[in-house]
Amino acid sequence: MIRVSGLSRQYGEALALNRVSFEIPAGQVCGYIGPNGAGKSTTVKILTGMLRPTEGTAEVAGFDVTANPLEVRRRIGYVPETGPLYQLLSVMEYLTLVGTLHHLPPDEIHTRATKMLQLFCIGDSANKRIDTLSKGMRQKVVISAALIHDPEIILFDEPLSGLDANASRTVRDVVRGLADQGRTVLYCSHVLDVVERLCDRVIILNKGEIVADDTPTALMAAAHRGTLETVFRSLTSDENQEQTAKEFVDVVRSRGTQQ
Repeated sequence: MIRVSGLSRQYGEALALNRVSFEIPAGQVCGYIGPNGAGKSTTVKILTGMLRPTEGTAEVAGFDVTANPLEVRRRIGYVPETGPLYQLLSVMEYLTLVGTLHHLPPDEIHTRATKMLQLFCIGDSANKRIDTLSKGMRQKVVISAALIHDPEIILFDEPLSGLDANASRTVRDVVRGLADQGRTVLYCSHVLDVVERLCDRVIILNKGEIVADDTPTALMAAAHRGTLETVFRSLTSDENQEQTAKEFVDVVRSRGTQQ
């Protein structure tokens, strides 16, 4: 379970999160979405122990993220959009390092890593150096490393970045399967059609505050909107986006007419 209560985070004069509260039970995939700068990544970084909250509390698997950061990190898997990797290690060396840090037996690490790489169709790259891989292949390594220790809580922050259609489908199936086995999943993404299909519940942030929290179906019904994207736009956009796009195109084209 993830439990957040009155969570705030300030950067100088800027308030990135303003007293945000929510709970995500075991077995639920919760979409956590919002415009750029809404506070999504700040929340995730607090939950992983990378940032301290200015105010409020956050608990992961029953442990306070500030008081017990190591206990939290033992129980989470974190998939950022672009994860840091030891570029000079081979794929298998890196996964072995991560598994060892989580105190997994060597044989179990090798078995799990091999199966994960085969699942992502990069088994033949196990002994290649990470700095020789494409962006999408590196992202597959990041996901494998985050899940190799079978964490209770998984935090995804734009996990599909750089992945092809087949790998994206695999990740979505994995997320659903993990939740069905009782794992708690926080899923941050700007790909709203995936969020709509995948998530049991959606929390929408805007300017550091929660503006909606319900199932995708309920949100669309309440707002009389046909898709989650239109709900999102109605709750977070301050402008006429179609008019803004038209004006942007006019600016681009005006340069050509002036030459």
